Amino acid sequence: MPRFFTEHGNDEEIVITGEDARHIGRSLRMRVGESLTVCAEGIDYDCEITRITDSEVYLHPLHIAPCAAEPTVKVTLYMAVPKQDKLAEIVQKAVELGVTEIVPVLTARCVARPTKSDFEKKRDRLQKIAHSAAKQSGRGIIPEVAPLHTWQEALASMQAQDIAVMLYEEEGGVRFGEVPLSGKERIGLFIGSEGGISEEEAAQAVDAGLHRVWLGKRILRCETAPTAAISVLMYLTGNL
Repeated sequence: MPRFFTEHGNDEEIVITGEDARHIGRSLRMRVGESLTVCAEGIDYDCEITRITDSEVYLHPLHIAPCAAEPTVKVTLYMAVPKQDKLAEIVQKAVELGVTEIVPVLTARCVARPTKSDFEKKRDRLQKIAHSAAKQSGRGIIPEVAPLHTWQEALASMQAQDIAVMLYEEEGGVRFGEVPLSGKERIGLFIGSEGGISEEEAAQAVDAGLHRVWLGKRILRCETAPTAAISVLMYLTGNL
């Protein structure tokens, strides 16, 4: 069943406008009486089309339920900015696996060093990738790609989570199964760039209460590590 997003749901009538409305009427060629699903704030509205105009689609909800694809935990991925276009792939896979937000972070060893204003020019495209991945994977929300954060800004944000972990490429961290995740609803996950994380930043992270974890002796690419780590987190919290 086709799937679309709206900011707010309604148990009596939902109206889809703009590009999505044109897509329903012109590209999908849907007609009055056909069904589609609208997602709003983690709730699925299975609807019947009641009226279609050139710019609006009117829907009547037939069945309303929480989105079954939404995890029971809210995972925020704090991702050190990688070089080239790797962040686009990371955003796509992270959304498919269930993260709530992706926070790009500029750390000491990032090879790519965009300014905040430069990054804003790319963020709209990344948000569209998140939107597409959310539709494809049946999510109930569209995860946000946040503005570029400095390391200190990211560290403060991670401290506000119920628990935060830092993927550490060196031995000395604990395995994911040893991290006390039980009862934690908001989880922060930090992953470094191609150059890893500096000793100073690693020490600051530990001082801030982050748990150092590692995924074994194999060295993972920066675009592979988020997929592996998120998958483990979702499995350990019963969401995979």
